[in-house]
Amino acid sequence: QVQLVESGGGLVQAGGSLRLSCAASGRTFSDIVMGWFRQAPGKEREFVATVTKGGSSTAYSDSVKGRFTISRDNAKNTVYLQMNSLKPEDTAVYYCNANPTVINIPTTRAGPYWGQGTQVTVSS
Repeated sequence: QVQLVESGGGLVQAGGSLRLSCAASGRTFSDIVMGWFRQAPGKEREFVATVTKGGSSTAYSDSVKGRFTISRDNAKNTVYLQMNSLKPEDTAVYYCNANPTVINIPTTRAGPYWGQGTQVTVSS
């Protein structure tokens, strides 16, 4: 089992920045591929970003590439999502995801463990 707790969401104006954090517990953090997903009202949950176990490789959705940066600190069991140049269409609940896969590649596939979500609202 992996427990995930997100923080850092809030209300920001378009063009602003936010940093989301996700603290993990329950399993060796460095054995887990981590990701961020989001779900806007009336839409399906979608992939945002992922980072491999050691943090050396990342992948992003086209909609956030160049604006968002995923990173992790294995000493703190925490994954981050730095969001810059935010747009109103980034408004969503953002979920941290843990994928304890044996394959250490950045993947858009979600693992079985989710956080409770944190709301990000971008005003125009």
